[in-house]
Amino acid sequence: MNKNINNASWKGHLSMFCANAMWGLMSPMAKLVIIGGAVSPLVLTNMRIFGAMVLFWIGSLFQKQEYIPPKDMLRLFGAALLGIVFNQGCFIFGVGLTSPADASIITTSMPLWAMILAAFILKEPITAKKVSGIALGAIGALLLIFGGNGGPSSGNGNSLAILGDILVLCAQFSYALYLVVYKNFVSKYSLFTIMKWMFTYSFICVTPFAANDIMISDWKLLSINQIFAIGFIVVCATFLAYILIVLGQQKLRPTVAGMYNYVQPIIACIVAVYWGMDSFNMVKYIAVALIFSGVYLVSTSKSRKEDMTEKITK
Repeated sequence: MNKNINNASWKGHLSMFCANAMWGLMSPMAKLVIIGGAVSPLVLTNMRIFGAMVLFWIGSLFQKQEYIPPKDMLRLFGAALLGIVFNQGCFIFGVGLTSPADASIITTSMPLWAMILAAFILKEPITAKKVSGIALGAIGALLLIFGGNGGPSSGNGNSLAILGDILVLCAQFSYALYLVVYKNFVSKYSLFTIMKWMFTYSFICVTPFAANDIMISDWKLLSINQIFAIGFIVVCATFLAYILIVLGQQKLRPTVAGMYNYVQPIIACIVAVYWGMDSFNMVKYIAVALIFSGVYLVSTSKSRKEDMTEKITK
């Protein structure tokens, strides 16, 4: 029994690691596409959602169709808003107003939000071990960010930059709330059933805002490398990543799942080094060690079930 639980747990860890690794790789890929000027961030987001929606609907054709009552369809709409629309939308608009460095720093708040929300909603205990793990991971992520560009910039240096920071913070809160609130719901139906409806609802919500940008986009300006990058973003960083996120969400506590958000700056740093934009030094090695130490501490901290069992035995 314990062996099966451990196997399930490791599958969850591997799923979350791979998903966040692809998200970390998506950042430079998205930058490659956007700097070309052919498509805007909003159009790229719409392409991600549309592409994933189509792939999930195709995948669902090869499995038994499931009936979803209206009540659960409404819950799926809520999941789409929190996990995709608000998360992606707030982040993209926020990055457009503030600096990328500031946005990267704010993303380190997501595991903290997950811990607080899990404590209030799921009654997960806040332990010293869990807090220490999140702190170590945050310090490691900040070391990577500061070590790569010499520290954050102040964006536009005005109220728009502050608004951008707030939007990025809202994106982290939205994703953490999705992980916590829908922790058990994602196991109720098959993965493809859940994802096809989440992305369908997201497409319906986002398309009206992106319609004008889609119409004025100059698609002929896209290079082969940019087309490849878009393919990676749609297939790997969206379709496959969200499959892995659900698998990890099913097998891990929200706080543990949220800790893998710290993998993203590691991957971004590795890509920057590979592309000759940065170099590895002792600070970065220490940062990586801190992040994985933090993940280990949070992963081995007590869950609500373990905490209650311990109290009963006493």
